[in-house]
Amino acid sequence: MVNYDPSWQLKYEHEKQKIRAILDSNLLAVYHIGSTAVANLAAKPIIDIMAVVRDLSLVDINKAAFEKIGYEYLGEFGIKGRRYLRKGGDERTHQIHIFKYDNLDEVIRHLAFRDYLRVQNDVCAEYAKLKKALAIKFPYDIDGYCDGKDGFVKEYEQKALAFYDSSWDRLYCAARSIQTRRDVSPFIVAGPVASALMTVNGNIYTGICIDMACSLGMCAERNAISTMITNGEKHISKILAVNTDGAIIVPCGSCREFMMQLSKDSPKIEVLTDYESKMSVSLGSLVPNWWGTDQFS
Repeated sequence: MVNYDPSWQLKYEHEKQKIRAILDSNLLAVYHIGSTAVANLAAKPIIDIMAVVRDLSLVDINKAAFEKIGYEYLGEFGIKGRRYLRKGGDERTHQIHIFKYDNLDEVIRHLAFRDYLRVQNDVCAEYAKLKKALAIKFPYDIDGYCDGKDGFVKEYEQKALAFYDSSWDRLYCAARSIQTRRDVSPFIVAGPVASALMTVNGNIYTGICIDMACSLGMCAERNAISTMITNGEKHISKILAVNTDGAIIVPCGSCREFMMQLSKDSPKIEVLTDYESKMSVSLGSLVPNWWGTDQFS
């Protein structure tokens, strides 16, 4: 057990690039989780990484590639629907937890606990104190150490889940899961950009871009909105769009205009600008002094 080391973030970034190279287009998202992802929290110096993929069977196919960079490939290892890998043997340095995109409860559980510790300084300090005490009490007994903190983790996991807003994670994974390039014909390409929105009723709709050799192309956001309208809804709560590399992009002017015309409440729509920090802006701030406001009144 050691004090927090800022180099842990750099080690995560370095390993993330290796994981991206192996999983390639199967990878939807990757996260730094666990105690080394929480500033000022004492931890075992093991970099915890969580990845979300389209297809776990394609992860299994890459078993040898992970072994080549030093990982043991241990399959589910006690958690259904997971692929668990670890590096370093008895002196473990890294571990990876891989889940399919539709197993979001597991994904969100890890993110919620991490983010709760990042903002609840008193809980973070209490957790650090507990871990240091357990490390002294069980210096050679990892099971005793884990059992000793199990009650604390379970209690605060539940509090974290109540505190955590998982909507951006659900939207991001929903958009990424349908984001594949499709050459429909020599004239039409679909899928490089994807979008997902959440209505005020909590329903999620997705769409991909459709580009063609005429003026009838459709942005991913407009595709998702059209599906929403087809299903009888018009009030959007949140929306995001994702570029080919997984980076968030802001809806174009035409899509902003489309959303503004949906409802008098459209200026309140949250538009994601950065997934890592969960930064967002209101649609109204992107379309100030909109020309059609009086039509709703």
